[in-house]
Amino acid sequence: MDKYASWNSMAHNVAYVCWAAGILVVLGYVVRLSTVPDNKDKYDFINRHEVNFLWYASLILIAGACFYFNGNIVEITTIMYFVRGFLTVMMGIIVALIVQNLLKFYYPFFIEKRLKVLRYMPRISPKTGKPMKLLSEEEEDVHLDEGMQAEENLYSVDYDVWKDEETGFIKIEKYAGHLHAIQCPECNYQTFKVMREEIVKQPSEMEEGELIKHYQCSYCGYKARKNVVLKQQVKTPEAATASTA
Repeated sequence: MDKYASWNSMAHNVAYVCWAAGILVVLGYVVRLSTVPDNKDKYDFINRHEVNFLWYASLILIAGACFYFNGNIVEITTIMYFVRGFLTVMMGIIVALIVQNLLKFYYPFFIEKRLKVLRYMPRISPKTGKPMKLLSEEEEDVHLDEGMQAEENLYSVDYDVWKDEETGFIKIEKYAGHLHAIQCPECNYQTFKVMREEIVKQPSEMEEGELIKHYQCSYCGYKARKNVVLKQQVKTPEAATASTA
């Protein structure tokens, strides 16, 4: 009985350590996020790290549950000891796969809503301390150089331009264009993503262009194509001046 009591005590202690570590990982992420002052930086931090932090914390918590389950042995044969261990590992793997799928296919719906709120929350001008105006697609072009406009036309990058109308101060924020998965029309998971883009017609200063976006769902494999009109190339005043120099 002593050896079982010793094992049970150790397994419970390891479980408590794992649970504490898992909770600390989540709390550490929350504290780190709360120290990010800028909404754009907060957006990027959530986008890059949140799912990974939750995944690591989940693995640690699941490991703790496995140890706790195996810390209640009263008396067991050697064969049953290995059977119990094998079943525990299998159950842990199954739970981990369920959590992984939840984070991969369901959690993006939640995280995208939070990212949209952060992205379109009014920026405060450092010049006046007042909310700035988010310019429309047409209004922002004058503040983007030709390279930036080309990136937007190809949907590889999306730029938001905020303007302090009182002082004219401009803040430009850069976001991933087509890298984010959207909701699949077939399976309804947030797994529908642009796999490649094909320019059918290059835009010019006189004519609009045409782009074909090829989508594919990473969950159900559903594929679709979408034709997108590319805006006419608009030269910025700086570019126009340079070309006439």
